[in-house]
Amino acid sequence: MKEEDIIEILKKDNEEFSRIYNEHRKLDSQLAEFNKKPYLTPEEDVEMLKIKKEKLYKKDKLAELIKEYKRQHAIA
Repeated sequence: MKEEDIIEILKKDNEEFSRIYNEHRKLDSQLAEFNKKPYLTPEEDVEMLKIKKEKLYKKDKLAELIKEYKRQHAIA
């Protein structure tokens, strides 16, 4: 089973995964908006760093949930 398939299953069946996945996508959109700007104010720069850290945390949490799914379903 591909990881993309597992993600789709978890988005449907796991409320926590779905919530974190959607939050991660929202943070991705916020970063894209910052990246469109020719320059950032110091406040925007700090905010962008916070978003990057939060996005990384959520990515790690998603990976943990995927790993747990694989373990529970004996998928290598």
